[in-house]
Amino acid sequence: MIETLEDFIREYTKIKEMGWIKTHRSGPTGIGKTLEDLLGIPENNLDEPDFGEYELKSCRINSQSMLTMFTRAPQPARANTYLREKYGYSSSVYDNDEKVLHSTLSADRFTPIANTGNKLKICCQTDGIYIESQDGIENIFWSREALKKCFEKKYKNKFVYAKALNEGAGANERFQFIDAYEVSGFDYDAFIKLLEAGKIYVDLRIGQYHSGKNKGKTHDHGTGF
Repeated sequence: MIETLEDFIREYTKIKEMGWIKTHRSGPTGIGKTLEDLLGIPENNLDEPDFGEYELKSCRINSQSMLTMFTRAPQPARANTYLREKYGYSSSVYDNDEKVLHSTLSADRFTPIANTGNKLKICCQTDGIYIESQDGIENIFWSREALKKCFEKKYKNKFVYAKALNEGAGANERFQFIDAYEVSGFDYDAFIKLLEAGKIYVDLRIGQYHSGKNKGKTHDHGTGF
């Protein structure tokens, strides 16, 4: 388990020298899982840095995928169910008529929601960050206090950002780690300014359970910032 930036540099240099490495997990999160395994960082969903004071982020070079900084469900309770039922749409992935809601929202424009005729955006108010439809602001929000607490628990003003080349797909994807950067001076106030400017997005990932006693009910896959 690495603890310091010097530990990371030493181990990451070894990883770079390994050349092409087969993914440890298929899909978008494969690169992060592979790097964490190689560095000896146990996988967890805790809102805290991955090692020492550093959060670890990684990406495929030239990928258009977004980088998730942290996840946070909106308030109040059952907000995701309300959003899914009011603004969601049916998906062929499921064998029922229950809805899902997958959409990337920003503060600078409305985003159409599939073929529903609905549009949503982020609305930044003094007391919190709200979701707004074409009909008005919904009482679905993230309080600024809660967001700040979540951000500062995850990031202590710095993180490490690793980049890799990739080839292949799925379980056969391979990575060659090339660069890594220490990013500092990234604070909550800057985060809010970028959110208000539409440079940081809110990714709604509200699905439904496939089976079991909760089949058809809301499954929160983590609302990402």
